[in-house]
Amino acid sequence: MFFPYYGLYLRENAGLSGTQLGWVLAMMPLVGLVTQPFWAQVADRTGARSRILTLLSLGAVFGYLILGAANGFLAILMAATVLAVFSTAVLPIIMSVSLAVLRDAGPHAYGFVRVWGTIGFFLLVVSFPWMLDRYQEARGLVAEPGGPSEPGLGIMFIGTAVLVFIVALISLCLPREGAISLRAARGDWRELLRNAAFIRFLLFALAAYFFLQGPMWFFPILIRARGGDIDTIRSMWILMLAVEIPLVLATGSGFKRLGARGLLAIGVLAGGVRWILCGVIDDLTLLYPVQALHGVTVVGLLVGGPLYLDAVTPERLRSTAQALLSMVGMGIAGIISNTGTGWLLEHVGPSSPYILAGIGSLALGLFTWEILISPETVRSEAGTP
Repeated sequence: MFFPYYGLYLRENAGLSGTQLGWVLAMMPLVGLVTQPFWAQVADRTGARSRILTLLSLGAVFGYLILGAANGFLAILMAATVLAVFSTAVLPIIMSVSLAVLRDAGPHAYGFVRVWGTIGFFLLVVSFPWMLDRYQEARGLVAEPGGPSEPGLGIMFIGTAVLVFIVALISLCLPREGAISLRAARGDWRELLRNAAFIRFLLFALAAYFFLQGPMWFFPILIRARGGDIDTIRSMWILMLAVEIPLVLATGSGFKRLGARGLLAIGVLAGGVRWILCGVIDDLTLLYPVQALHGVTVVGLLVGGPLYLDAVTPERLRSTAQALLSMVGMGIAGIISNTGTGWLLEHVGPSSPYILAGIGSLALGLFTWEILISPETVRSEAGTP
């Protein structure tokens, strides 16, 4: 409900310029540089990962509500900051909880659980535009010349807050004992700084997310520039997710055959091809099949990445490792990528960020095996099976 249309809301409904849009989108990763490692250390030191997840979810509910009520660039910037304090740490904590709970469930288990996030995303992408139309009809909201194409789009903040509140309630039922409650000692996080495989992966993720983040957040702007509307955005997301669901389900098989490095390489290469085609194709009809590559990128980078990280880092530092990945990928890379994409959008044109990001992704994907150390090598050097 939120992710596919947030950039469109800021551009059309809030009336932000390309540069302002880039700064607002960059605020979440900027704040995440501090909050993600903080919350992760709290989770690892206390072992209370499930309870931290509940707290973060409740804080995100508050953040979405005030962001929806904010007006003007500075107010929106501050509200996005408040939301980021809580929401940016949710994903790495969820990753650490999931991998701990599923540690002995086999290679397919993570994909079987992770796919429900995609299904939830799919259901909202399909249904939200219809719900938005009903809401606008009931309130008498009609698009006017020079105004936003969807004047009631701000309702997505309330809807998202309600769903995240449900998430907080569900998190109360998650396990609290066993591997999920392993505690790290004070200063253990420094072990990650001596882990060559971990450091090299962070550098790889920095580059990969740099080429992914900005173009993904600005994707609705590209579709509008090509003459599409919110229904076009929805239809493209339906195709993306329809391909993503079976690929996520097959993550276990892909992990066994290709390994984490193979998944990462394929994901980054697919993202590069997708962005180049998005940059050079003006016809929306031809752009539709290109979006099928999104599912390949998600499985490769967003699923293969956490699996690789979990294989090369100690269990007691799961939350910290996942948070540092998010801090580097969603944070540092996201800040640079979002602000850069916003600048290119305003000064060069909507196609330029996609062509440049596509070329960079292709180059990175070709060097994946040279950059990343095999998890088997890491385990062998550590003397673990």
